[in-house]
Amino acid sequence: MSRLDSMLRRFAAQRDGLNWAAEQTADLAGDALDLGLGNGRTYDHMREVMPNRRIWVIDRVLQCHPSCTPPEADFLMGEAEPMLQKLVDNTARIIMVHYDFGFGIKEKDVAEAARLSPLIASIMLPGGMVVSGQPLVGMQQIKGPDSIAPDRYLFYRT
Repeated sequence: MSRLDSMLRRFAAQRDGLNWAAEQTADLAGDALDLGLGNGRTYDHMREVMPNRRIWVIDRVLQCHPSCTPPEADFLMGEAEPMLQKLVDNTARIIMVHYDFGFGIKEKDVAEAARLSPLIASIMLPGGMVVSGQPLVGMQQIKGPDSIAPDRYLFYRT
C-alpha cells in the first residue's frame, strides 16, 4: 500500500471513529479533549460533530491553520504530562478523547501512550470513550465501527 493510500485510510478511520464516538457519547455530559492539535483538522471536525461540547486541546506548540485555532482558554500548550496533570488538578470532566500524539517512531509512540494512559484514564468520566491511534493501557478496549479495519484505530470505554 502506498503511503498516500495509507494516509487516506487513516484519515477515513479517524473521521469514522470520531463520528461514532461522538454518537456513542452524545447523551452524556462532559467535555472532549484532543491530544495533538497539529494542523487542526481533527479539532475542526470535533467542533463540527460535537458543537455543544467544550473541547480542550493539548499540544507542544500552536501551529494549526488559523481557522482551526482553539479558544485560548481551551488550549493547553506544553508537554502532555504536565498539561494532563493540569486537567486532573482542575477536576476536568472529560467524556471523549482523541489521542493523536506521536513522534513518527512506533516504539517511542507506543511507550509515550502507555506512560500517559493513567493520566488520561484519571480525567475520564464513567461511560467515556477514547479514540486512539496508539494502544493505551489500563482501559477497556472495545470494538469500533465496522467501517474501520481492526487495529487501524483503537477504541476504549471508561
